[in-house]
Amino acid sequence: MHALGPQVDDHMAVDVALSVLIGARVQHLLLRDEDGRCAGLVTRAQLAGHRGGSWFSDRTRLRDIPLDRGPFTPSRSSLSEAEATMRGRTLDASPVVDEHGYALGVLALTP
Repeated sequence: MHALGPQVDDHMAVDVALSVLIGARVQHLLLRDEDGRCAGLVTRAQLAGHRGGSWFSDRTRLRDIPLDRGPFTPSRSSLSEAEATMRGRTLDASPVVDEHGYALGVLALTP
């Protein structure tokens, strides 16, 4: 499991989130909802792909783009359970959350 890294609100603009990713030199951002709970995980590739779409505008928010919104990996999951779930859902990374939905870290599969 990796440390959380940057977390942003899901109402942030896609352009701003991409700048945060680049500036922090990370591959993903954790999204928080209005209560601070984990709302998803977005990667640099996802943001770059949506930024070029014909529907895109500078007002497009993270919550407006399709991304993994859970279920996330519960902290009580065994590593084998978490890995099987991630592989079944074809995820490279998944937020690990506590029983209240707050992010504790990110579990990433290695090739």
